[in-house]
Amino acid sequence: MREQANTAVKAGISFGSALAIAISWSLHKSILWAIIHGFFSWFYVIWYALTR
Repeated sequence: MREQANTAVKAGISFGSALAIAISWSLHKSILWAIIHGFFSWFYVIWYALTR
């Protein structure tokens, strides 16, 4: 059961990073910002949702 939980967490982190990078790229068209926002992943996604 623990192995499944670890897989789910990793998938969530990966999805959050991909989503943050996609949002960042659509707004800024900058690789540097996309990398930074990908690093912060879900924090950036939530911030974007709250400020838009």
